[in-house]
Amino acid sequence: MAIAKAERLMNLALCLLGTRRPLSKRELRGSIEAYLEAGSDDAFNRMFERDKDDLRELGLVIETVENLDGDVGYLARRDSNRLPPITLDAEEAAALGLAAKVWQQARLAGAASGALQKLRAAGLPEDVDPFGSHGALEPHIPVHEAAFEPLMLACRDRRPVVFDYRKGNAAQPGTRHVEPWALECWRGHWYLAGWDRDRGAERVFRLSRITGKVRARAGRYTAEVPDVVTVRETVAGWAGEITDRSALIRLRSGAGYPLRSKAVSVRELGDGWDELEIPYGHGLDAWLVEFGPDVVVVEPAELRADVVDRLRAVAKG
Repeated sequence: MAIAKAERLMNLALCLLGTRRPLSKRELRGSIEAYLEAGSDDAFNRMFERDKDDLRELGLVIETVENLDGDVGYLARRDSNRLPPITLDAEEAAALGLAAKVWQQARLAGAASGALQKLRAAGLPEDVDPFGSHGALEPHIPVHEAAFEPLMLACRDRRPVVFDYRKGNAAQPGTRHVEPWALECWRGHWYLAGWDRDRGAERVFRLSRITGKVRARAGRYTAEVPDVVTVRETVAGWAGEITDRSALIRLRSGAGYPLRSKAVSVRELGDGWDELEIPYGHGLDAWLVEFGPDVVVVEPAELRADVVDRLRAVAKG
């Protein structure tokens, strides 16, 4: 049975690598003897989907292409499946070992283990144990979000996805059509960077705000994937941690300690109020709203207007 499956996988890989155009399921079934012997269409479909997932797990990049008639085809481009010689030193191997430990919290643990074994065969130093202890470093990066695994696979396979996403100031989630680029963890939260097709722009999504299932879609990306995806810098900017100016606010005495910790200066006004100068960056309006009647924005005027708009939206429900 193992030999038969290995031969079937090899034949499928050769078909996908040898074609210049996407091949449909019907064409693949007619080209591979094991598929011709499948008892029914359902049996063939189950066998093909398992084989396709197994090849992707082994590292083959298989593209799913939809033509103008809506028919779906598959191919594996040679330039996408060609690797240069791999050489790793002890420090790089240690980093990969730490990364593998992260995936132990997800169902990708087996894939991470298999990937390290392949790297060892491709040049990982024999005297380095990628799963061994490396000083006092121990990763603590949670991957409990249900959206993590399907998005990780979509990033790997370059597959568009659809999911429902709840913005921080929205009462109901909205549907987003996204071409996923990269996942990154920042301060204990996972974020996805990608191209939002509905808005025609790059966007970053926090995985904990994705509701329901992530659904994969057929077809190619419509936007070019950048060489460098700056997830952390984008999130830090939205969180107000990248600032180029200041805001002046009034804060009730004894309240708003997180704001006080970021203040550049604090001045007592009397009558139970203080005046604070704080760094002003994207997202500050949403943060100030959380303090309710304990905060009054003095300047700049656009920040004051944004806070008022958010408060009115909350009041309307």
